[in-house]
Amino acid sequence: MTLTVKRTPPGADQAGSGMVWLAAWPVLAVFVLSNAPTPLYIVWQRALGFSSGTLTAIFACYILGLLGALLMAGVVSDRIGRKPVLVPAVVAALVACVLFSVANSVAVLAFARLLTGIAVGATVSAGMAAVTDVGGPERKRLAALAASSAMVLGAGFGPLLAGILSVALPGPTVAVFLVEIAVLASAFVAVVRLDLPKGMGGRGPWVRVPSVARSGRTAVLLGVAVFAPGITATSFFLSLGPSVLSHLLGAADRVLAGAVAFAMFLGATGIQFAARRFRLRTILVGGAASTALSMLALVLSLSSASLPLFAVAAVLGGVGQGLGQFGGLTAISASVPGDRLAEANAAQNVGGYLPAAALPLIAGFLGDAFGLTTGVTAFGAVVAVAAVAGGLLVAVHLGTGAAGSAEDATASA
Repeated sequence: MTLTVKRTPPGADQAGSGMVWLAAWPVLAVFVLSNAPTPLYIVWQRALGFSSGTLTAIFACYILGLLGALLMAGVVSDRIGRKPVLVPAVVAALVACVLFSVANSVAVLAFARLLTGIAVGATVSAGMAAVTDVGGPERKRLAALAASSAMVLGAGFGPLLAGILSVALPGPTVAVFLVEIAVLASAFVAVVRLDLPKGMGGRGPWVRVPSVARSGRTAVLLGVAVFAPGITATSFFLSLGPSVLSHLLGAADRVLAGAVAFAMFLGATGIQFAARRFRLRTILVGGAASTALSMLALVLSLSSASLPLFAVAAVLGGVGQGLGQFGGLTAISASVPGDRLAEANAAQNVGGYLPAAALPLIAGFLGDAFGLTTGVTAFGAVVAVAAVAGGLLVAVHLGTGAAGSAEDATASA
């Protein structure tokens, strides 16, 4: 038997890796917008006079738009291609930037957040699948890392940029969105340049709860079990975090609010690079443990009025989300066929973002009715229990002999 070795032309591997990161740029650009409003909520809240409950309702509009997009974008992307979904997503994000910059009412803010959610939902489905498409079978691990880290790095950089620009430049609620328009314009060019495959066709309804191929259902379930508590924790810090800093901990600095959010997502990004060679079981159980510890630190930070402990809680929450997201994406890419990949990604995100919309919203209205400390404590307890339950599910299902690192899981697909 003759073994034929296929040689890679010099520079081809670097060029291919570069295209993977180029494909991840639109994901990062849209996610910069996703959380850019976080440190600006206090400005709008004072100017427009709305409550903590209304603030979380505005944030929930973002998740409502995201979930609505997930119900359709994955199916459309797999059937007719990534570009027909990504181009409108970037345009929706551009329109949202304009609305944020001129917002003078709760209704305009809510609609801008709704459009942002639609853009993010479409990007989660089609954009992250596009990164995998560009990477090809030989770069699945790199593609999962690029897509996931672009998402969390963009999500963290947005609020930091907004906090700094709101203090350094005139028009605290305008400057960051002007910068983001330029970033999104470059992402639009990147989408147009990418050589992406056509859709695979298919039958059935265009709008539906994402369906997962049988081979990938366990992967999605385990990913959701850890990702859902993690993204719910980070959603709290993004929506009510500035209010907690201002009202309970006496820190109303917008740069500080943005820096805490950035540190949270920096933790989410860094842990994914560190976890590349961890076993899948270790990644997911570690994510669940980090989220549970985050909620414990959050509650303790309120009882002790400790700003450092609040920051630790935020970073642990980011680590929990990052591990849950990376573990889920890794498992999905290893078990789901390419023509069903976007829908499987959408399914994981639907499972994660549903509680991320509901629980912070409930916490906000509980805070209005019984005090912010009570609302936050109840939220922390519920999310901590969910995280522990998810970690136990992963530990029992995968067992101590679960094969391989994240690299092995993707390489074996």
